[in-house]
Amino acid sequence: MNYRHSFHAGNSADVVKHALLIALVRALQLKESALTLIDTHAGCGLYDLQGDEAGRTGEFTQGVLRAFADPNPLLNDYRAAVQAVNAGPEPRLYPGSPQILAQLLRPQDLLILNEKHPEDVHELRSAMRGTCAAVHERDAYEFWLAMVPPRTPRGVVVVDPPYEQTDERARITATLAAAQRKWAHGVTVIWYPLKDRAAHSRWKDKLRRLGIAKFLTVEHWLYDRDQPGIYNGAGLFIVNPPYAFTQALPPLLEALRAALAPEGHRGEIAVSWLGD
Repeated sequence: MNYRHSFHAGNSADVVKHALLIALVRALQLKESALTLIDTHAGCGLYDLQGDEAGRTGEFTQGVLRAFADPNPLLNDYRAAVQAVNAGPEPRLYPGSPQILAQLLRPQDLLILNEKHPEDVHELRSAMRGTCAAVHERDAYEFWLAMVPPRTPRGVVVVDPPYEQTDERARITATLAAAQRKWAHGVTVIWYPLKDRAAHSRWKDKLRRLGIAKFLTVEHWLYDRDQPGIYNGAGLFIVNPPYAFTQALPPLLEALRAALAPEGHRGEIAVSWLGD
């Protein structure tokens, strides 16, 4: 599955991913010690929702625009992060994970970004101008292993690939296993699309065999039944999530499900521990 982000910016997957990423980092920041935030597939950093690529799919109308139309205060932190890069009341620009992570930085925290695509890394550097982010242009999986463990006491690695390569899941599995050997207590967030349920189940079996003790899965299914051959939703694997984050999840996930459910469908956001 090819998931070039500029075509999908601000869709339902972005809303869930970024709302949970904000909640996760804020939960980690309940402790004063410094955090290093690492994004292995940073993308462009900022996306024009009225541009040609986003306009071709229009997916943002079922994502960020739905979140902005929903009055639930549990979505306020997410809406504020999007509003921070926009001048008007309705979003025209959409912040990628790098921009959102930059907004969350405290003086003691660090942000390290990576993007291999030459055009995207040029746009990323422009989008992050004025922030203290360090930007790399390297192979994402080599970069991931090189960055852990971070120099700060704690950190988060965000892995958000486009799934353009057939071996993407295999590389994630192998790199996660190697990263765990170097940094067993580190927090890792891995985004993935949900399209083929059988293939996804096989991947989860391989990840389960890594034996990671705290491995949370959050899966957002848009439709009440699988829609063959199309995008059915997306999920996050979260390694070593903090207790404060997991305790606050149920009401936030229900708010996201209600805001994003397509017409005629209730949708579902399922949470489980991979070892269960």
